[in-house]
Amino acid sequence: MREIWFNSGMSNAFGTIALVGKYQSPEITEALLVLAEYLGGRGCKVLVEQGTAGASETAGFSVVPYDTIGGQADLAIVLGGDGTLLHTARRLAAFDVPLVGVNQGRLGFMTDISRKSMVQRIGEILDGRFRSEKRSLLEASVVRDGEPVFLTLAMNDVVVNKGELGRMIEFALLIDDEFIYNQRSDGIIIATPTGSTAYALSAGGPILHPKVPGIALVPLCPHALSNRPIMISDESVIEVELIAPHDARVHCDGQMRFDTVAGDKVRVVRSPQQVTLVHPMGYSYFAMLREKLRWSEAPRNH
Repeated sequence: MREIWFNSGMSNAFGTIALVGKYQSPEITEALLVLAEYLGGRGCKVLVEQGTAGASETAGFSVVPYDTIGGQADLAIVLGGDGTLLHTARRLAAFDVPLVGVNQGRLGFMTDISRKSMVQRIGEILDGRFRSEKRSLLEASVVRDGEPVFLTLAMNDVVVNKGELGRMIEFALLIDDEFIYNQRSDGIIIATPTGSTAYALSAGGPILHPKVPGIALVPLCPHALSNRPIMISDESVIEVELIAPHDARVHCDGQMRFDTVAGDKVRVVRSPQQVTLVHPMGYSYFAMLREKLRWSEAPRNH
């Protein structure tokens, strides 16, 4: 994580700021309007994502699609939970627009600014007092009869599972074209360090610090107890080949899905694109884990 400071003579570290929020949420609408008025008062140009605007009173502000945000915004403020940030990150990944999250959800591993302190914290970020870090993405594709039939990005994870079937599936796992094993299970989670605190954590996977250049492979209820979570290099090429007669389903970030058939290959690699997250000063990854996972009481002074 690198710390960025701006010359105090500059009025705002970011000139054009986009606001993106969860759809059809009165709480988001209220917070969005408060931020929009504050940013306008600071002299910033405010863009409101058009889907968000559909649930908001946004008179006086520019309502634009994601592509326009990507081409014009210096920063995007995401109001909602981690799911909203994941969706926004994928939509803006190609443009490398930095993101900052205001938590309106329950856990908020990535949306680390509270609603109560959002104006103060956003003001500090505009003053240049913030930290930024890069987060990796996965590129997932499904190959059928030698041809790609599905392609998308994931910031948290790619999950191959049994879908609506009431039984286990079977698949072959290959890493860099090397056969690893055949597995019978409910599926497998392929997670980034960011996603290691999401579904993978619930399935018994390891927590990976965002700086770790790795990918976690976490089996879902494997038939063999010897199948354990492992971590591999994020330079690896991962292939999951479905063995007949089992069909399956691919989920990406829990928001997109694709139904696969026996013989399909799900191919996962690290994407060349990255997401930049902006954090207020004082942000600590480990402090966030202590709070969200309730590891312990506040540390004592020694």
